[in-house]
Amino acid sequence: MEFLTFSPEIHCFSELLDCSDGDEEEILEFGDDLQLNPFDGLPYSSRYYKLMKERQELPVWKVKYTFMESLLHNQIVIVSGDAKTGKSSQIPQWCAEYCLSASYRHGVVVCTQVHKQTAVWLALRAADEMDVSLGHEVGYFVPFESCCSTETILRYCTDDMLQREMMSAPLLNSYGVIILDDVHERTVPTDVLLGILKDVLISRPELRLVILTAPHMSIKLQNYCGSVPFIRVESKHHAEVVYSCSIQENHFLSALRLLFEIHHSKEKGDIVIFLACEQEIEKAYQIIKQEQANLNPDLGELIPVPLYPTKRDLIPKPNQDKQKCYKKYRRKVLLTTSFGESLIWIKNVTFVIDVGVERRKVYNPRIRADSVITQPISKSQEEMHKQILGMSSSGKLFCLYPEEFTHKEMKPDLPAKIQESNLTSMVLFLKRMDIAGLGHCDFLSRPAPESLMQALEDLDYLAALDNDGNLSEFGIIMSEFPLDPQLSKSILASCEFDCVDEMLTIAAMVTAPNCFLHAPPGTEEIALTCWRKFSHPAGDHFTLINVFNAFREAAADSTNQYYSNEKWCRDYFLSCSALRMAEIIRAELVEIMKRIELPISEPDFGSQENVLNIKKALLSGYFMHVARDVDGSGNYLMLAHRQVAQLDPFSSYCNSRRIPEWVLFHEFSILEDNSIRVVSEISPDLFMKLTPQYYFSNLPPSESKDILQEAINHLSPVSAMKEEQKTNSDNTENEKYHQPPTEQRCIIQ
Repeated sequence: MEFLTFSPEIHCFSELLDCSDGDEEEILEFGDDLQLNPFDGLPYSSRYYKLMKERQELPVWKVKYTFMESLLHNQIVIVSGDAKTGKSSQIPQWCAEYCLSASYRHGVVVCTQVHKQTAVWLALRAADEMDVSLGHEVGYFVPFESCCSTETILRYCTDDMLQREMMSAPLLNSYGVIILDDVHERTVPTDVLLGILKDVLISRPELRLVILTAPHMSIKLQNYCGSVPFIRVESKHHAEVVYSCSIQENHFLSALRLLFEIHHSKEKGDIVIFLACEQEIEKAYQIIKQEQANLNPDLGELIPVPLYPTKRDLIPKPNQDKQKCYKKYRRKVLLTTSFGESLIWIKNVTFVIDVGVERRKVYNPRIRADSVITQPISKSQEEMHKQILGMSSSGKLFCLYPEEFTHKEMKPDLPAKIQESNLTSMVLFLKRMDIAGLGHCDFLSRPAPESLMQALEDLDYLAALDNDGNLSEFGIIMSEFPLDPQLSKSILASCEFDCVDEMLTIAAMVTAPNCFLHAPPGTEEIALTCWRKFSHPAGDHFTLINVFNAFREAAADSTNQYYSNEKWCRDYFLSCSALRMAEIIRAELVEIMKRIELPISEPDFGSQENVLNIKKALLSGYFMHVARDVDGSGNYLMLAHRQVAQLDPFSSYCNSRRIPEWVLFHEFSILEDNSIRVVSEISPDLFMKLTPQYYFSNLPPSESKDILQEAINHLSPVSAMKEEQKTNSDNTENEKYHQPPTEQRCIIQ
């Protein structure tokens, strides 16, 4: 497996874990008969025995015999454990031993993770502890990256990747043990897997399901699964908790102030700060880097490590060289949110700072947008933050709120994400699984009926459902793409409009992290000048194509690709890792297109016809994301509801100070300042040509709708007839979509 290269700013895995010095590694003397590793048939290394001693000190090791007995005689085993007890690293290895004892006749082991960073880190750790090669006996597969082979017997993956694997192998016949980790995080894919696997277990009596969770989920899972073995693992140490005397006026500044006080106290140990949102992670990272120059060098160096729970970015890989020895003390400061505790893998965390509040997105199906709410964390989250210190006998948790705040303001648990998320992709997956007879999902927490109906309605508008509410052939093709259904629809429409090459680039760029970096203070105008070179008059989608193409050209012109790309991106205030991720995503999408035998047109970016075709493809998927400037000053009113938003500051229209009247946007978020992101200009005529007539008829009355109706009236009778046929058909091969829907068209299975 050839690893990718990464930005030197990203801390690599060897810095996040406490590794041995290497030179002091214990050398064991063996007799004539060397003990062989049963997984690869090679003699164990001395490092294996060293790590085995450390593994046996983990709290989870005490329950190994009980776990193995339970796994042998039961289909489902629940393991409830505190954080940092070793359950995520050790139990998958024990399951591999179980499958080895059965000669893999029932399959191998797969372990799901919520975060892709965790899946990669655990695979690295398991390969090291099992004394095997990463990518061979142990591997991982995460979105847009795989490090597995036919020899892999233990696979770590993200929960959404296992879900996608079920589409082609509904019964997951290649696996003998399936482990769902971090079930307490209640992500949508994990909840769906839990519900569907109950039916898979009935079809495959030999299959084993292991559920790993935090203690607060134990009773709910026992009630859900019935009479199954339950194993409890407790940590060794209990942290000292220090509460604040009052609520902090500014929790962010209070957290940073406390960080520097701890550092000046000269007490050793790494620090974890749980902040309210990912924007605060970035802000704290920049402040710590800036303040480093003003700190007393005798105190040592502060190393800020941002850990983003939701960021789609490249994953740092380990250095192959031995870790350098530093004369100066280096203290790591891990910055994350309340949902990032599973990302923390360093051993010597001595201090945890918890701000006690979080900002999280809650999806509103009525306006098809995320709202961001600020509220106290839950009691279960606070308890898990304490457990980060489970490996330290002298750790302290500093809560920036009084103890009474815990009892009065904090809820026991937060709602499951399935009750707060856009469910369109989930419903598309369940409809796909229904083809294999596994569409029924016994939800641990029932989704909101309004969200399910909105998801069904959206899929119906996108022609993914037939008149009976089942998945259409067109919907089956859409489900093949690991993208939002609207983006998948735009890609399929681009096949008709001969702009596949450009649409794949757009899809990759909007799926990858934002490529435009926040310019340091004092350089904002320079950054705007640089970005202006990429601006396209047609809009942001086209500007993203220019950025991507320029990035590729810069790489092609260089003899030293890594450093050239890094420097080029720095010069233009762009994120190199985001653009590399876009390259990876695009390559994956091209492979999917080839696999399902869809045509890929030749690039033709720049011509007027190509620009028009790209807009047609975009509107085919995003006709529900259209807004109109109602007053000429950039106040955009959503066509489908009465929400008003402004252009995102990164929009090329803000840079050029031009305000188009009608726009199509990629996403809308209700934040402190409502904004629409990735925006391109369209015309009312074009909108009416590409929008399903039954979607338009369902729009609420408004001045914007009247303007669009006038656009229809101005069409000639012959043209109007053609456009009506066009509007009612998203795919000329699927004439069943031409009929308008009835009230009973969408049926929840």
